Amino acid sequence: MSEASRQARVLIGAGRDADAEARLRAALAAAPDEPELLVLLTFVLRRRRDYPGSLRAGDAAVAADPGRSDAHAERAETLLALLRDADAGEAAREAVRLDPYHPDNHFVLARALAAGRRFDEARAAAGYGLSLDPRSVPGLLTLADVERDAGHRDEAERVAREALELDPTDPYGRWLIAMLDAERLRVRRSLRTLRDMARDNPARADVLSMTWPIRSLLAALRRWLGPATLLVVLAALAALAARRWPVVLLPGRVLAVLFAVVVLGFGLRVLVPAGRVPWRCLRLVPWVLRRATRAAVVVVGVIVTLLLGYAVTGAWWLPLIALAGAPVLWLLGLAEMVGARMDDPGYLEAFRDLRRELREWTAELRQWWADTRRELRAVWTGK
Repeated sequence: MSEASRQARVLIGAGRDADAEARLRAALAAAPDEPELLVLLTFVLRRRRDYPGSLRAGDAAVAADPGRSDAHAERAETLLALLRDADAGEAAREAVRLDPYHPDNHFVLARALAAGRRFDEARAAAGYGLSLDPRSVPGLLTLADVERDAGHRDEAERVAREALELDPTDPYGRWLIAMLDAERLRVRRSLRTLRDMARDNPARADVLSMTWPIRSLLAALRRWLGPATLLVVLAALAALAARRWPVVLLPGRVLAVLFAVVVLGFGLRVLVPAGRVPWRCLRLVPWVLRRATRAAVVVVGVIVTLLLGYAVTGAWWLPLIALAGAPVLWLLGLAEMVGARMDDPGYLEAFRDLRRELREWTAELRQWWADTRRELRAVWTGK
């Protein structure tokens, strides 16, 4: 190990990533093809969320020494951050091929496979890595992530708690437990864990995660409020078509009351235990997410009010207006999804890549059309 890499590792361990990057770049100015320094730079830049720079460093590390498994593994981690799952899988497989007895190589492969929703293979890769290092906290949390993504929350929680027994302060393990609690509507416990994490590290408070009660409630309502409102509309129209039998009005009005009560009850079940924390954190999230979430809350309130109005008055046009709010909710949900990623450099870079590919595809299509027209004109004119 060179003196420069040793110093960089000390700085990384102290959390001084900017200083570590400066030290590595200074050393690379004298030895630009030193693979160990390039691998460390890949790691540091990824931790600093400079994913394009991290990928360039990873490419340089692989070019400098294609036989280093850690260079391929670090490059795979960066490709995952850039949402290039297939490329990450290839890099991780190469790392495993070069050093099959290094557990971290199997863990990054598991994450790449899970990103591609190949959960059985991901579980096997994580399990093999853990057979090499059964007390690896990152390995256990990787397996917990795989189980969570596969929908096995009980197993995910068991494995995550096993990891926290080994390291109770691990921030990702604590966050994972909070999210598993959130998915089971253990609202107070989840928010308490997230608040404790923010208290322990106020400079990196996860405000986005602390808004989950509001966003999860809206996501659930988007899934079934539209179809439920459609049922009320159909009942109202059936009653309108059968005015001779007023009793037909009753089922639609009962449905309207039932749906409104379910929405209000579910909202109280989630938001009351959460308290004011999610609303306070909502002010700190990206503006697109903030505005879309607030607008969705208003739309849900309007839909519920219209359904209750129909239940009281029997005015058939009220649920029709309520139904028009369903596509608005879905559009706001799309805006929330985009807004939640606005501060993630990986998603932004992936979006830029998609935009570049779209421009290239459009240019190729235009060129193809120009060439085709020219050829057709030549055939038509006989030239």
